[in-house]
Amino acid sequence: MRYYEGSPPEEMRFGTPWPQANIQWIDSLTEVVPGVTIISTVSQNAGTLELRELSLAVRGPEGLALLVGCSHPGIETILQAARPLGDHVAIIFGGLHLVTTPDTTIARIASALRDRWGVVEVAPGHCTGEPAFAELRRVFGARYRYAGLGVVTEIS
Repeated sequence: MRYYEGSPPEEMRFGTPWPQANIQWIDSLTEVVPGVTIISTVSQNAGTLELRELSLAVRGPEGLALLVGCSHPGIETILQAARPLGDHVAIIFGGLHLVTTPDTTIARIASALRDRWGVVEVAPGHCTGEPAFAELRRVFGARYRYAGLGVVTEIS
C-alpha cells in the first residue's frame, strides 16, 4: 500500500521490464556459460516445503565457488546437487538458513561442510544466524570470511 500512498490504482497492469528477454525455467543443472552453472533445488524442509531455489556454481582454478541465496533446501542438499560439477568446493558464499536451527544441528552441519563435503572456505551471509556464524568461525578458523553488506572478497 505504501507504494501507492494508500490508494492503489483500480486496475493493476503487469508485464516485464525486459520484453525482449529470453527467460527460461530452470529445474536442473544448467550451464549458462562455460564454467558457470545454475543449480536448481527444491526444499523438503518444514516452513519452506516445495520452495524452489537457485544457486550458482563458478568453476575456478581452485575448485567451485558456490553462491547461494538462503539455502532453504539445506546447504547439504545444494552441495549434493552440485556434485556432478566436481567434488572440490573452494568456497561457499551466502546465507545458510540456520538462524532458527538448534545448536547441535549447526555444529553437525559446520563440521560436515569441512569434513564430509571438503569445503575449503566459507563466507556465510544474512540468514545464517549468529550462533552459526560463531560455529562456522570456530570450525573453519582462518578459512572463515566475513561476508557482510559491501564487503569485496577476491577469490583466485
